[in-house]
Amino acid sequence: MNVPVSRLAGFKNISGKVRRCMSLNSLILLKSLFMDSKFTSKLSEIHLHYKIWMSDGQENGILGDGKWKMLKLIEEKGSMKAACDELGYTYRRTWGNLMKIEKFFGFPLLEKQRGGSEGGHTALTEEGKRLVRAFEAFHNMVDTHIQQGFEQFIQELKK
Repeated sequence: MNVPVSRLAGFKNISGKVRRCMSLNSLILLKSLFMDSKFTSKLSEIHLHYKIWMSDGQENGILGDGKWKMLKLIEEKGSMKAACDELGYTYRRTWGNLMKIEKFFGFPLLEKQRGGSEGGHTALTEEGKRLVRAFEAFHNMVDTHIQQGFEQFIQELKK
């Protein structure tokens, strides 16, 4: 291992033959310190991001994080418009995406009640609720595994 003398604090007057002047244990320790210094100063700045989605055989998106969040919010708010407003999605695109999911699975996800004096209401069908619960359980399992993998990644960089 050839360590630049300038990188060795406290060893200013040592010639370029640092390798011959130190014990093997010292070299291993110095190597680990230098490797750590390359990564550890930035490890706290690394943030994990990922998306999960499922597609059909033609790679058309069926269900993913965005559609899952949308379905959950529709159930929570009782309104597709309110859910779209909160997520910043357009109503038209959301409607089209939800219709694609319904077409793929062959059953409705939404129960819609149009306006009137008390306004409209939208809720998930039992199948829609089941789809949301199943995706959430799957997502939680994947989150756990990905977080563990990320932690192992960070540990490898600390070596």
